[in-house]
Amino acid sequence: MLPNRTSVLRRLGAIVAVSAALLAAGCANKGGSSEPVTGTDAMRLNVGQISDSVAFFPLFVAEQEGYFKAEGLTLGERPRLGTGAKLAAAVQSGSIDIAGGVMTDAFNLYKVNNKARVVGSLVDAYYVDIIAGPGIPSAGDSAPMTERIQALRGKKIGMTGPGSGTEALVNYLFKQANLDPKTDATLVNLGADASAAIGALKAGRVDALSFFQPIGQQAVATGVGRIYISPARGDVPALKDAIHGALFTTRDVIDRKGKAVAAFLRAIAKAEQTINGDPAKTGELLQKYQKTMNPQTVEALVPVLQAEIPDAPTPNEAGYNVSADFHRQTGLVPNPPAYADIVPSEWITSALNG
Repeated sequence: MLPNRTSVLRRLGAIVAVSAALLAAGCANKGGSSEPVTGTDAMRLNVGQISDSVAFFPLFVAEQEGYFKAEGLTLGERPRLGTGAKLAAAVQSGSIDIAGGVMTDAFNLYKVNNKARVVGSLVDAYYVDIIAGPGIPSAGDSAPMTERIQALRGKKIGMTGPGSGTEALVNYLFKQANLDPKTDATLVNLGADASAAIGALKAGRVDALSFFQPIGQQAVATGVGRIYISPARGDVPALKDAIHGALFTTRDVIDRKGKAVAAFLRAIAKAEQTINGDPAKTGELLQKYQKTMNPQTVEALVPVLQAEIPDAPTPNEAGYNVSADFHRQTGLVPNPPAYADIVPSEWITSALNG
């Protein structure tokens, strides 16, 4: 059976959009100076992120607790750009200095700019879950992984969209069970809105979701569904400790605003230490960060975040390689760069040491 023509066109459209955005940004960035910035602008950074998902919670903590200010840093614009393609394009064009995204975004930027650099880890876990609705019998929840994946055969699975990490997880899991999601399931594009995803599962428009946290925790708290397969929980050993949420920039920004980038990383390190060391404070800040999240979801999510968010933002080489291999296997990024080519580990260590 051939892939659905609409899904093929959507996938091609997504790829073209990413390439076009980065190409346009590359043209806009020609001639940019790499001379060190002086004066008040030397300690000013524009930081962008995809959304207010749990991956970017450390940025919120650093801001709320005054860690950026304590490092002498001023943050300019903090746009939520909605997609990884827009985020990477904003870094390439110079409209933002540092991006909070996922590894896919950093890898895609590196394709068009080999000066792209991953300077920090925000989440050392693949924080997308498969969330089952009542149409998938709970009797199989503790079955071997291959059987759990087989139970998804013929089902409608909601995801954010083509080319996303949510689609990639479905592709990866189905491959493990010798299934093809194009013919053995129906993938439904729901966008990134949490309420829409939960609503689709509740109404039975989809049988399961492949969605980022905290959708799974919200589904459990509201009785709509249950977390069926969770790489972050350890259900998929091959994805253990994969770097997923990340901070990235370019070598030019490091050369121009090295002191500011170093101060930014130190503030993030303090935030990650706060999250891991103070559950009560973490719960309080998480409720403030996600105002619509009910208290039960917040309570369930705190220990999950403490397990996923590292104690320090230095990207771990083993976790990086797990992420790179996942991208290679799923076809998201066929040729990700080597760790040493995109992670300036010595510079990061120096920056964190002040």
